[in-house]
Amino acid sequence: MATMPPQRHVQGQPPTRPAVLSRVARRLLTVVAAVAVGAGMLAVPASAAPTPEEIEAALDKQWEQIEPTIESHHKVQAQLKVNRKKAADLQKKIEPLALQSELALGRVGDLASRYYKSGPSQELSALLTTTKPGTLATQLTILDRLAAEQRREVEAVLVVRRKYDAEKQKLDTLIAAEVQQEKDLAAKKNKINAEIKRLQAAMPKSTVKVNGCPTIKGVVSSAARTAIATACAQVGDPYVWGATGPNSFDCSGLTQFAYKAAGISLTHFTGAQWNEGKAISRSEARPGDLVFFFSDLHHVGLYLGNDMMVHAPRTGKPVQVASINNMPVAGFRRP
Repeated sequence: MATMPPQRHVQGQPPTRPAVLSRVARRLLTVVAAVAVGAGMLAVPASAAPTPEEIEAALDKQWEQIEPTIESHHKVQAQLKVNRKKAADLQKKIEPLALQSELALGRVGDLASRYYKSGPSQELSALLTTTKPGTLATQLTILDRLAAEQRREVEAVLVVRRKYDAEKQKLDTLIAAEVQQEKDLAAKKNKINAEIKRLQAAMPKSTVKVNGCPTIKGVVSSAARTAIATACAQVGDPYVWGATGPNSFDCSGLTQFAYKAAGISLTHFTGAQWNEGKAISRSEARPGDLVFFFSDLHHVGLYLGNDMMVHAPRTGKPVQVASINNMPVAGFRRP
């Protein structure tokens, strides 16, 4: 009887267990692959974190919104100051008118009360008690005239007071609207500021962005980040021989000041700083390293990468960013 090859089976007999498992595995892999493609798992790569350039562009967009908001806020605050002063001035004018009207109303009330409680005064007694024909009409006319005079006095005051009240009401309405506008603008400003802070926090830790210097990438330590940020913040400060800051510097004074902010003590002397750091080759140099020049090491700067540094050049030239290729490089050191 012939023996069948191990990978085949006799027709009519069930396949071996390994063959069944192989076919099931192939089908399963086919199904999984189809699902993955349909879901985009194989076609779409994972989204990368935003680059420093993309974050900077987003920050620029936010600033485009916040500056008009800030200026609108200033405008509303200026208008509020003017209108509140107008309202205060009107209030000062209304107060004596209010007192005047209250006094006039008091006099009318006193007259009515006197007639009601004790009858007419002695001066009007004869007029009010006479029985001559037509006297009653005269009495009433005189009394009406007296009351009318009081009413005119009160009305004259009230007319002016109503005028001021109407003006103040308009001002109060305007002030209320401006106060609400000020709150809305402040809320908008706070929202944009929050987004700016979020974007700044999203900047990679190996990136340093400081006014006065380009955006620095590839910073390898927190001490280097602090030193770079500190040195860059001094761009524009004058060179003064022997100065170590905070408002003027010489070359080793600037590097000493920068690393002091990072908690690292350097001597105010280029030769000592050369010996206080770890030797680094030019190919291994990273932002934050010290770069020295000339064979006697009489100049030093803070390396920023891409052959750039921040340094205090000489008298007449302030702290600035410059190429390291303008002078003969002696070597690099990492504090």
